[in-house]
Amino acid sequence: MYRSRAVVLGAGIVGAACARELARAGFEVVVVDRGGPAGATSSHGEGNILVSDKGPGPELELAVLSRRLWPDALAEIGQRHPERAAAAEWIPKGGIVVATTDEGARALSGFADEQRAAGVRAERLGSAALLAAEPHLTPAHTAAVHYPDDAQVQPAGAAAALLADALDRGAELRTGCEITGAVVRDGCLTGVRHRDATGEGTLGGDLFVNAAGPWAGRLGALLGAPVHVEPRRGDVLVTSPLPPTVFHKVYDADYVGAVGSSAEDLQTSAVVESTLAGSVLIGSSRRRVGFDARLRPEALSAVARKALRLFPSLAGVPVMRAYGGFRPYVPDHLPVIGADPRLPGLWHATGHEGAGIGLSAGTGLLLAELVTGRQPSLDPAPFRVDRPAVTDADGKEEEHA
Repeated sequence: MYRSRAVVLGAGIVGAACARELARAGFEVVVVDRGGPAGATSSHGEGNILVSDKGPGPELELAVLSRRLWPDALAEIGQRHPERAAAAEWIPKGGIVVATTDEGARALSGFADEQRAAGVRAERLGSAALLAAEPHLTPAHTAAVHYPDDAQVQPAGAAAALLADALDRGAELRTGCEITGAVVRDGCLTGVRHRDATGEGTLGGDLFVNAAGPWAGRLGALLGAPVHVEPRRGDVLVTSPLPPTVFHKVYDADYVGAVGSSAEDLQTSAVVESTLAGSVLIGSSRRRVGFDARLRPEALSAVARKALRLFPSLAGVPVMRAYGGFRPYVPDHLPVIGADPRLPGLWHATGHEGAGIGLSAGTGLLLAELVTGRQPSLDPAPFRVDRPAVTDADGKEEEHA
């Protein structure tokens, strides 16, 4: 019996989520990556699954859907393979957003009011409650809001769990396989040309999903359907393991503005949280520098300074390492999910910028629903490929020295 073949181009967490949902829907699935699973963007983030940083609108709706799906997916995986679910390190720790200025307090209060009106749980914290929740936080705050539904995973472990579940359902994984071109017949994408350790080849399929993250713009152009997805760099500091110090995901109220900014220059805010191993992750920065992978001391210093304003007790704590990664940026700050009307057979699932870990579960489900013609869990129109921010540009990422 013939089964439709879906070829997922990219083995990061979004590609893994799409592969899992397509395999659950009965497709023969092949996942292709030029490196290895979760080897790029997905392994260079903090593992955020957030509703707190998104205002009312389609991205928040996708975040709420994903937040509902994540624990169910890991519970299902854990029934058969408890070690895989454990490796994802699901922690529904909640988030706390803190303002340290009067202006920031007003902005945070208004933002939280809008989210509550959209159904998000956002609870104001007085000074005593805030101190009880985060005893090491600075007393120099002007407002705080608790978001009980914020959560965290270990991103590479979570991606591996989703991908392994897809493989259990019959999916195939091809690593070290670089896409070099498209095979188009009668105006439809019917195959991709590739290069691997054995040489050149062609992989056919009924549909192809561009889940290449920050490289999605480059891959789309290679296939003949460019999308305006560019890399946006982010850096994170990792401390040595500490006694319990930070109990929620804590960030300053400037973070939402940095996420929504389209500026090319450096944007920083304080984002502080602990891992199960005891290390504290300190972010975050955003800058558009193409695929320049160099760590910039000025970015790390700015992040550290802002983190110390929230947690002065971190002064003098050893920093074990720093790492950075590229996030898939779209000018209107919305993911790209759906069929490409310019090239039948090509679908996209990309453009999540720094929210890809959290939004991956909902993205995979929505893509599978659209592919199979099922009633979508939310309105897919805001994420469509043929919107101006995505296709009214050449899709090529900026090159910076």
